[in-house]
Amino acid sequence: MGVTGILGGRFDPPHNGHVALARAAVEGFGLERLVVVVALHPAHKDAVLDGETRLELTRLAFPEHEVLGDDHPRTVDLLRDGPWRDPLLLVGADQLCDFLEWKEPEEVLRLARLGVATRPGYPRERLDAVLAQLPHPERVLFFDLEPLPVSASGIRARIAAGEPIDGLVPPAVAAEIARRGLYRP
Repeated sequence: MGVTGILGGRFDPPHNGHVALARAAVEGFGLERLVVVVALHPAHKDAVLDGETRLELTRLAFPEHEVLGDDHPRTVDLLRDGPWRDPLLLVGADQLCDFLEWKEPEEVLRLARLGVATRPGYPRERLDAVLAQLPHPERVLFFDLEPLPVSASGIRARIAAGEPIDGLVPPAVAAEIARRGLYRP
């Protein structure tokens, strides 16, 4: 059985940066399966849209992958309860920099390897400082990702201002946001 990748987040909304990260990880690691996990009740930041709506948008963004809703408050709880054996948890370099602040980071690393997306120009010394504090840094793998200047908060602001979001989110996501009037003031 091949490696399963897990990409989690709020996806408020899912955007082309998420899709590019998923594509780069699938290609770079030869993932057999990618599971996209939507945090239905995110612990760190509130979501603008409810979990079910974000789940629907995420399914539109990732039609070729399995998309699940997650009720767990923390990643470690998802990994403990999940059916995956030694999955590759996909995160951005910025998330690795905060990894030691996660709930039970050593347990997360025991249950899953980390696949960290790095981008040109990102300070490697910041990542190395985190790796130096981990008991099993060999369980952290890196892959390159060309940066896309896109953020969920920026997309929400553009929608609220009536500006186009073409090229920032998958077309099916843009169409559903427009059809339902999501993120409008």
